[in-house]
Amino acid sequence: MFKFDLHIHSCLSPCGDLSSSPAAIVKAAKAAGLDGIMISDHNSSRNSPALAEVCRREAFKCLFGMEVTTSEEVHCLAVFDTLEQAAAMTQNIYAALPKRVNVPEVFGYQAVVDADEEVEELEWRLLSAPTRLSIREVGIRVHGLGGLFIAAHMDRAVFSVTSQLGGLAGDEGFDAVELSRHADVAVWREKTLGLPFIRSSDAHYLDSIGSIWSEAELPEFSTAALKAAFAAHAVSWNTRRLTT
Repeated sequence: MFKFDLHIHSCLSPCGDLSSSPAAIVKAAKAAGLDGIMISDHNSSRNSPALAEVCRREAFKCLFGMEVTTSEEVHCLAVFDTLEQAAAMTQNIYAALPKRVNVPEVFGYQAVVDADEEVEELEWRLLSAPTRLSIREVGIRVHGLGGLFIAAHMDRAVFSVTSQLGGLAGDEGFDAVELSRHADVAVWREKTLGLPFIRSSDAHYLDSIGSIWSEAELPEFSTAALKAAFAAHAVSWNTRRLTT
């Protein structure tokens, strides 16, 4: 079984820990027994090039994307195969963000780093802000670039399709939904309207990586393979076994 986590925050996220560089994230993911990851920073994929280089060095698998905040203040995952797709989506999102400058001391530092953990710059845009794009508009853009569109942490009391809109309408265009590590699957399964679901750590700190993950028999770590697993409802999940 291929173990993967599509929702990990790096030091680029304003709420992410500054020690969470792509290099440190890959090291923690390997130590946790994961086979592949995606860094899902808020409204940006600018640490994806560093992730790609670290994974090349470490012979580790990764996908590229971000956690988009829609105009409804719903968090959604955009998942892509290539850096070019993720960069194009980032430009879409940047064009839809308010032209406000981040104040690091208030909202958090947003560090763009390289594969060797050197800070290249601090992202000036306010990545914690919602975009002007609705859920459906984000989904159209993600699919137009060949990506997967996933409702993030559907069970959460904030920034989820449930908290903001009361639940799924069924026409948002989601390929799957994500349930957090705190969700009672028996309760939430019937609320996904038949959509497949994944489980992710939503890690903001290195020690949370691998606390929960999704797994499936994948011929490769790609959006096409994930989409096929979603269609077959062949994705399961597991959690870290605590040692005493």
